[in-house]
Amino acid sequence: MSGCPFHTSASSPASPRGAAPARLSIEDELRFLEEIHAGPRLAERRAAIREAVTRGLPAPLSTEELRQAGRIGWRNHARCIGRLHWRSLELRDHRHLDDAEQIAASLREHLELAQNDGAVRSFLTVFAPPERVGGPAPRIHNHQLCAYAGYRSADGAILGDPKNLALTEQALALGWRPAAERTRFDLLPWIVAGRDGVPRLFPLPPGLVREVPLRHPRLPWFEGLGLRWYAVPVISDMRFRAAGTDYPAAPFNGWYMGTEIGARNLADRDRYDQLPVIAERLGLDRRRPRSLWQDQALVELNVAVLHSFEREGVKLVDHHAASEEFMRFCERERAAGREVSARWDWIVPPMSPATTRVYHTPMREFPLSPDFHARSDDAVALASSG
Repeated sequence: MSGCPFHTSASSPASPRGAAPARLSIEDELRFLEEIHAGPRLAERRAAIREAVTRGLPAPLSTEELRQAGRIGWRNHARCIGRLHWRSLELRDHRHLDDAEQIAASLREHLELAQNDGAVRSFLTVFAPPERVGGPAPRIHNHQLCAYAGYRSADGAILGDPKNLALTEQALALGWRPAAERTRFDLLPWIVAGRDGVPRLFPLPPGLVREVPLRHPRLPWFEGLGLRWYAVPVISDMRFRAAGTDYPAAPFNGWYMGTEIGARNLADRDRYDQLPVIAERLGLDRRRPRSLWQDQALVELNVAVLHSFEREGVKLVDHHAASEEFMRFCERERAAGREVSARWDWIVPPMSPATTRVYHTPMREFPLSPDFHARSDDAVALASSG
């Protein structure tokens, strides 16, 4: 992807099935401390954190240790193309917050800081972990802090984003009331649970989310399609793992790569499926795939995304620039003596992949810590033997 720690599209390639979960020892989990401390201080911090984790308690990381863990977690994430910028991640240490109301207020601050009037900045906000391993902890139900509702009508038709049907139904059940006239781009409220585990609804204040209306530099009719997308992807349903401790509520953001919006969110058949609409307006022959009508429509949609974000002054990277940045990242890591864990089917852009160097680059994925994981992903686990 881009400056964001990993792909944000709901339809990204699935993880391989059937492989036994890789396990990291406590020593593997604590190895990142070598980049922060040296000598007696390193041994002291290792011992203190190891003791707490062995007792089933969260790691007593300092704010600076947590900041570096977040940055290294981004650097380690095998599914991210934008890791060249890992040192720019800024931490908001909110481990003292475990109440839904307080968390929602912090999320509003995170989004405002990240949007930064279009000059997007990368942030990680870490909320309270479980008091003991496996215990209750705050949780954000939304996949991203910004997302559009998906409404299913009685006849099965869907208005909005099909990806968010379940979350939309949950929000409605909790009392969310969208505008009387529903649209394809209704911003969803947040559903947040504090340590008590009770989900609560938090409608978004008007004007909080910056959105970009899509226009095309050469096709005047494009604006009439009424397409738009939000400026910043803040991933909010992954767990951040560092020093043998899971943080289930740890939203983070980078910035968009254009193809995430133009080649996935708005183009995928199980999302907004806009390629047939654009092809029709372009007058393309849709009777046979070999006419390449989908390819031509896809290019024009992505041209509109890049043009519109630039016009609105919102930071976004194109897939060619992002691919070159990833190659530079790999070169820097090799110079630092580190092997890069990378998953090819997530790194290669979903548009014109063969025109990028990453397409022709062999890659290998292996477990590292710190890292970010889907809540249901047990690919990295702390070995019980310690």
